[in-house]
Amino acid sequence: MMKVGLLQCDDVREDLQAAHGNYPEMFERPLRHRLPDMEYRVYRTHEGELPASVDSCDVYLTTGSKFGVYDGLPWIDALQAFVLQLWTAGKPLVGVCFGHQLMARTLGGEVLKSPKGWGVGMSFNDVLVHKEWMKPAATALDLIVSHQDQVVQLPPQAEVLASSDFCPYYLLQYGQHFLSVQGHPEFCKTYSADLMTAREASIPPTRLRAGRASLAAEVDDQVMLDWIVSFLQHAR
Repeated sequence: MMKVGLLQCDDVREDLQAAHGNYPEMFERPLRHRLPDMEYRVYRTHEGELPASVDSCDVYLTTGSKFGVYDGLPWIDALQAFVLQLWTAGKPLVGVCFGHQLMARTLGGEVLKSPKGWGVGMSFNDVLVHKEWMKPAATALDLIVSHQDQVVQLPPQAEVLASSDFCPYYLLQYGQHFLSVQGHPEFCKTYSADLMTAREASIPPTRLRAGRASLAAEVDDQVMLDWIVSFLQHAR
């Protein structure tokens, strides 16, 4: 049995929770499907809750967030310190979106609000490197995104596994126990569409139209979720 700790970094907007649930449920459903016997613990890190020690769980995941990793908030600083402890202890961690950016920043990279603007709807990426845990194998990794920030400078430990012109550092591996992805394998297309509508005042109209149109494409969410579980099992 694997004990999985979710480091929750935000809540889904209240007006979307009735239809889509909150981040803990979005992650638990697909993880439970693949790890039916897992023990699942949620830590509301955005409210200052962290595991008592790195050994509280076998593996960890971090969620997305409306906040920026550079915002200087006390809870982000505390979470960054915990991520550094996980790195030092060799504990497996998978970061999604905000978590992806947090891991890069913690290990010496740089994250900025991208001059390329909003990434919404589907993102289309090429897989550059094939690892043993990448089962099933794939040459592309197309996932739903919702972000303005991007990793713009890699930490020295980072290896780029998937990339696109819009987001060059899309899927990253650090050593044998850290993995992160800019996209959201836990998001469904209807949530992406509803989130774009909720944020349409802040997203340029042309980007919004392109994002909505992109949802007609096939999404590799199940592949990425398989990869996440396989990576955690290998890393453990």
